[in-house]
Amino acid sequence: MFLSSWMGVGLLILASLMMGLASSLGKKLSGPEKNSPFECGFDPQGSARLPFSLRFFLIAVLFLVFDVEIILLLPLVKTLSGDPLSWALGGAGVMSILLGGLSFEWHQGALNWTL
Repeated sequence: MFLSSWMGVGLLILASLMMGLASSLGKKLSGPEKNSPFECGFDPQGSARLPFSLRFFLIAVLFLVFDVEIILLLPLVKTLSGDPLSWALGGAGVMSILLGGLSFEWHQGALNWTL
């Protein structure tokens, strides 16, 4: 047990040393072509630093919130498999949280996709 722990540490140190040597001894090619963003073989047409739309960010956050809520439904099948009433109540609770959040976001206007 003790030896296997030290083998993991040794492999980590060896990998770190190899990466450090590769980055310090490797070729360093730099120039305007290497530093420019790649657009499918075409020359860049404008700045690569464009402002990101806040609407996309809000939709992504909403997706993550509701995705995590749906993931909470999956363990209900395993943990509440004995009593169907408790499973139904637990599932209804999670679904009510989901629908309440969706209703709140809809009434706040976060789901209106107008430009």
